[in-house]
Amino acid sequence: MKASHQERADLRLLHISDTHLFGDGSLHYGIVDTTAALERVLAKASEIEGIDAVVLSGDLSEDGTEASYLKLRDLVEPWAAVHGAQVVYAMGNHDHPDAFTSVLGDRTRVHTIGRHRIITLDSSVPGAAYGSLDADQLAWLRDTLSQPVDLGTIVVVHHPPTRAVTPLLRRLELDDPHALFGVLDGSDVRLVLSGHYHHPLVTLERGIPIVVAPGVTNTSDVATPPDTERATVGAGFALVELPASGAPRVTVVSAPSPRDGEPVFQLDAEGIRQVAESFGAPRRGEP
Repeated sequence: MKASHQERADLRLLHISDTHLFGDGSLHYGIVDTTAALERVLAKASEIEGIDAVVLSGDLSEDGTEASYLKLRDLVEPWAAVHGAQVVYAMGNHDHPDAFTSVLGDRTRVHTIGRHRIITLDSSVPGAAYGSLDADQLAWLRDTLSQPVDLGTIVVVHHPPTRAVTPLLRRLELDDPHALFGVLDGSDVRLVLSGHYHHPLVTLERGIPIVVAPGVTNTSDVATPPDTERATVGAGFALVELPASGAPRVTVVSAPSPRDGEPVFQLDAEGIRQVAESFGAPRRGEP
């Protein structure tokens, strides 16, 4: 019998990101059925015991419709209920703030799970793909963290506060990660969970573990030339286990389909430049 979280000092999280659902069932890039990909992820995770929370770290919708968020909620929340897990949603750059809030709740929020705390941030920038956290949100985070909790805090933010691997995503990063770490330094934050990069990544920044979940929609190819951005069919999730003290243990799990590895898109240097100029952060010194 599973012990209640109140009786346990560890935390086990199912970390999912970048579901990119459509309200009308459209295919992503005309290729990927994102609803079916999420269903595969949940089916693959269904035998894992002791999940305390399902954390979805942004880009939950592709079309920004209420229908897409209702579809997400109707898939994830019954699964979580069966497993006795809370559900934590965070905003991404593809998400629509009004529809997200209407269906899933506040874009910044504090969740308490036993002796742990999970805080969601909103790093989205309207009309853009890069991330940013404004002064008001950072002040709210600082105020919230001023009261530590027993076993520490997990922060969920879509844009990872760590360098991207692929050339396009380097132009679509979190604009000022140092401002975020200025708030996290000296706090009880033990872990940051992110998405956006569409491939798994685990690293340390300023002594804080950063875990980027693989994408549900597709997988960014990190083994490309420096002037190429490529994605292939592939979906997965991260199982994150946080002990009472010490480093998290992260296991990356794929949810395979017969089409895994098929190309979804590929951009050359000019395509990367065009997307970055349209949706990336302004270069320093530019308006």
